[in-house]
Amino acid sequence: MTDNTLEIAKEIISPGQLRRFEIPVSRLATQTLVSLPVTVVNGIEPGPKLWLSAAIHGDEINGVEIIAQILARINPQKLRGTVIAVSIVNVFGFIEQSRYLPDRRDLNRSFPGSKGGSLASRLANLFMQEIVAHSTHGIDLHTAAVHRINLPQIRTNLEDEITYNFAKAFGAPIMFHASTRDGSLRHAATKKGIPVLLYEAGEALRFDPLAIKVGVEGILRAMNYLEMYQDELISQVPASLETRKSKWIRASCGGIFHLEVNLGEQVYQKQELGFITNAFGEDRVIVRASVNGMVISHIQNPLVNRGDAIVHLAVI
Repeated sequence: MTDNTLEIAKEIISPGQLRRFEIPVSRLATQTLVSLPVTVVNGIEPGPKLWLSAAIHGDEINGVEIIAQILARINPQKLRGTVIAVSIVNVFGFIEQSRYLPDRRDLNRSFPGSKGGSLASRLANLFMQEIVAHSTHGIDLHTAAVHRINLPQIRTNLEDEITYNFAKAFGAPIMFHASTRDGSLRHAATKKGIPVLLYEAGEALRFDPLAIKVGVEGILRAMNYLEMYQDELISQVPASLETRKSKWIRASCGGIFHLEVNLGEQVYQKQELGFITNAFGEDRVIVRASVNGMVISHIQNPLVNRGDAIVHLAVI
């Protein structure tokens, strides 16, 4: 094989080639085979090997469209290095429109997995062996959990210089220093020395045009930074705010929450973020910011109980 010929799951991808194939995962109770869909774009010249993954949580679908748009724009003949894209990692959850696998396990708490464990553990192990092991960099695409929405943001280790520069090149509105969680894909890949960006934007079970646009442009900027691909249609890298702390503002009582701020809005301590009323629109209780910050997430469902997290502020 030449220097830039790649073998994944016994599939040979030659330089200058785009290949789509499926890696078998398991069979449903109906005996229908469920497979991991993989697209590899292998450049003419050797270079970084970037994996793109989405729908590790099956209901977080913005990343599916982001990866589709990225693959549609890349010309293998002009690519240096390799893009390894898995647009639907949790196929089971994607089909069921669920965050979880059939046994209610969270796949993103199951890495690096094992060959003989639960379905989640086996799927995580397969992804590590066939995708991560062939990569030098990674971008994992997520959205907020159901009934929440996130401002486009990068979460990563800003204290590592290589990862920091990788994140800065992405150009999201805000970069969040976040420690890795045990069992997450980012944690498992980072332990292998791979710089990983976690992109959070939009909400579950919805295509958010802004989240998709920022994600597509950010990935192309990151590829430009890695000297993998030049795309003249992408704007220069915008400045990203950086933060290391955040604060959830919680409901002091149950009722109906009326939001009065927007994603990306900068707010000051004690500013009114909204108010909670009873079902008749009475007994208004003001919700105020406890810190100076930027709104990076909020609930979409206005029905709240006491103690519910309703507005997420990045401390600026």
